[in-house]
Amino acid sequence: MEEQHHHHLHMPGPSEPTHHEEHIVSPKLYLVIGATLLIFTGITVGASLIDLPGDLNAVVALAIACIKMTLVVLFFMHVKYSSQLTKLTVAAGFFTFIVLITMTMTDYISRAWGRW
Repeated sequence: MEEQHHHHLHMPGPSEPTHHEEHIVSPKLYLVIGATLLIFTGITVGASLIDLPGDLNAVVALAIACIKMTLVVLFFMHVKYSSQLTKLTVAAGFFTFIVLITMTMTDYISRAWGRW
């Protein structure tokens, strides 16, 4: 008698940390998010043409860029519909980025500019 081998595809169960329900995103939502990104790009261009006092131009441009980045990460990268582990991984990446930027800026502002 030959042994019969059954090959089963392993489907992730609810106990697996990366498991999440499949979520179908409608093309309409993609179009709305895409249009929103284009609008914010237009706002960025408009803001660059206005001469704001001090370094406010850079602050406004970075704020708009952060909003656009958040939309891309949440919707186009499907993090909004992902598991808690994926959200934690993304958050850890952002936290690491903030730590590195903070360390760089701390070094930058502590330099004795113009005194050497």
